[in-house]
Amino acid sequence: MTTDPLLPTVSTAVADVLAERTDHLFGLMGNGNAHLISHLTSAGFGFTSARHEAATVAMADAYHRATGRTGAATTTYGAGFTNTYTALAEARMARIPLVLVVGDAPTTGRRAFDIDQTGAAAAVGVTTLVATPENAVAITHRAFDLAVRTVQPVVLAIPYDSATAALVDPVELEPLSAKPSWHAGPEDLDRVAGLLRAAARPLVLGGRGVLLAGAATELTEIGDRLGALFMTSAMAAGVFDSPWDLGIAGGFTRTHRLELARQADVVLVAGASLNAFQLRYGTLFGPDTRVIRIDNEPEPALAHPPVTDYVRADLGTALAGLLARIPTTDPARTWRAAAPEVAGDDFRSAAPVEDPAEFGPDGRLNPRAVVAALEDILPKERSVVMDGGHFIGWAPMYLSVPDPQAMVLVGTAFQSIGLGFGSAAGVSVARPERTTVFFSGDGGGLMGLADLETFLRATKRGVVVVLNDSAYGAELHQYASKGLDPTAMLIDEVDFAALGRAMGAAGAKAHTLADLQALQDWLDTHEEGVFVLDVAISQKVVAEFMTASLTAGRRL
Repeated sequence: MTTDPLLPTVSTAVADVLAERTDHLFGLMGNGNAHLISHLTSAGFGFTSARHEAATVAMADAYHRATGRTGAATTTYGAGFTNTYTALAEARMARIPLVLVVGDAPTTGRRAFDIDQTGAAAAVGVTTLVATPENAVAITHRAFDLAVRTVQPVVLAIPYDSATAALVDPVELEPLSAKPSWHAGPEDLDRVAGLLRAAARPLVLGGRGVLLAGAATELTEIGDRLGALFMTSAMAAGVFDSPWDLGIAGGFTRTHRLELARQADVVLVAGASLNAFQLRYGTLFGPDTRVIRIDNEPEPALAHPPVTDYVRADLGTALAGLLARIPTTDPARTWRAAAPEVAGDDFRSAAPVEDPAEFGPDGRLNPRAVVAALEDILPKERSVVMDGGHFIGWAPMYLSVPDPQAMVLVGTAFQSIGLGFGSAAGVSVARPERTTVFFSGDGGGLMGLADLETFLRATKRGVVVVLNDSAYGAELHQYASKGLDPTAMLIDEVDFAALGRAMGAAGAKAHTLADLQALQDWLDTHEEGVFVLDVAISQKVVAEFMTASLTAGRRL
């Protein structure tokens, strides 16, 4: 039986709601989503095709991180769905609201090549909703509402035999339960305000929760009234827009800024999870530092060892109430007055005070010196995107970004590599007015190489920087250093610049800092296109976050 092409079907109904709830779809077509995609693309709706399904979700994930809007992705059933699994797990662990529309087994039962996709999604904590002829419109809206409400990905499945089924009289869905709210009591706010007013060296650490709550102005004002110094999580980089910002807290903290942070006597943490990485594996603050955390997360009050005072509350109302209790401190009596160098050009410079040498002990480039030099070469109006891997230790330390949505790290929550080219493509679609600067290692770059083509196709102006140590650097530093055989940790040298040129990009291999001039010359003469810079970096230089991790491991 053929469905009348003029009648709305499950696929077209889902597509129409997608077009209403988001402005771009990332996907890869197959039997399970062909009708959905065709309905959108035939109407001119924005669609970016991936070359591997993992990149569909990685693009939607990065699209959200770069814009704050809910991302949308689609794949077919079976292998199409399972190929998204790593990216889906990353989105769930990083708490990224997106909707993944997938084909699924027929309502009559699984075929020989079908799997329990709902169970597979549930295994990584992701909810699956099912579109039917009775609920297609309402359930698609519900998927977006649920993603926004829970700040998590949601899978929307279209059974194979429902894809072209005509809609029937709709059924009403049960309304979503009211979102719980948490309010700080006056006594909690009075206590926290008293601790902050009495602090000699207060520090304010803001995380992504501050962005989600729209509370950056209040938190910044609290810090300014106290004369405090600031730090952020990686996902909130630049949220304070203040000369008193010490940068990203944890494994990416510059050495001279870390020394200052450890002097804080009271730290107010708002909207940051204080995971092991943010805490630099227990070494971010001094042993006697009092740490106050305000968040609406459901963790137990003292879930993290350094937290001495925990207030569970929605950040918007809690920070507004706290601000009303904080008078302006005499500037001459603040920590800022005692540490004026923080706002100075030398302190804020990208110069690699940790190790300024051009080369590592093996004669290959020192990545610190390379990335610090790129701070001045790369356009200031940029999005910085990173895959996962050992190499991530440097860009967040030495590169500035115009706002928090311009620092995108997809892969760190799940400790994965290989999602980078897809992530960078998603950012290029989301923010075409900015130059997309994508950093990758050689291992992750090779794993995700299929979507280098996607990045080139989706990017108006971009730079790919491959920090190439011819190795899986994290494993090399963690295990070869302990005496394990490094054979499987090494990678034959690959020239990513040559690969880029083969696909139509410009590119060069860099063996010295002087070789970076090729990138500068290209940027000076090109307003569009992509340049691939393959940098031969040292295998002997260990990122600060890795050193901190290894040291913490020895202590445990």
